[in-house]
Amino acid sequence: MKVDLTGRVALVTGAAAGIGRSIALALAKNGARIAVNDIVTGERTCEEIREQDGEAKFYQADVSSVAAVNAMVVAVEREIGPIAVLVNNAGVNIGTNRVPTDQFPDEEWHRIIRVDLDGVFYCARAVSAAMIKRRKGVIINIGSAFGVVPARLQCAFTAAKAGVLNFTKSHALEVGKYGVRVNAIAPGSILTEGTRSLFYNPESKQKADSLISHIPLGRPGEPEDIAAAALFLASDDASYVTGHVLVVDGGWTAGFARDW
Repeated sequence: MKVDLTGRVALVTGAAAGIGRSIALALAKNGARIAVNDIVTGERTCEEIREQDGEAKFYQADVSSVAAVNAMVVAVEREIGPIAVLVNNAGVNIGTNRVPTDQFPDEEWHRIIRVDLDGVFYCARAVSAAMIKRRKGVIINIGSAFGVVPARLQCAFTAAKAGVLNFTKSHALEVGKYGVRVNAIAPGSILTEGTRSLFYNPESKQKADSLISHIPLGRPGEPEDIAAAALFLASDDASYVTGHVLVVDGGWTAGFARDW
């Protein structure tokens, strides 16, 4: 896919690796200047963007901190330019120690909600005022297929991602009259560093086969599949798309691929 984002500033959170990195690279390849955010480091993503003759600068910030988010947005707009595209990608989950709701730890619930839901709200709120004044802008929130259908043993993650999807629609209703578009992407099972170690390593073949049996296309997705969806939503080709949840899951949420 080739679109023209020349000169537009895009802030991508959680862009050090995985889906965020792929989105940042895709936007940069199409002319956007990228503010790469992550909690620890994102310099490698910046280097990759520069290697393809793009522009990028790293901004270290914890999206679960409202003060850190506000400071980051001010710095990006001062140092690179007005934010035209925000991609709320940063997120966390419970990891391997998955337990039912009655055993779910308070600290894990709050940690996941702070990053996956509060972080989306903080970043969207921080860029909205300026976008409204300029009467243009695009916000893309990365949710999950588990925000569309539930999953066991991940109560905080599914709650947060469901919240992201409905928050997306609510925000779109508010800012549409100002020319600002707000959409979400709900990825299914995507091959990232995390999912490779959890599901797609040689020791987890039975788990991987079980997971894939629920995907009509019969395979996990790639980070580039989500990046392509984000590129479309960021582009002028999507100028009449807002308040939408674009599910990119190989058909997972269409229904179980079973013969009954």
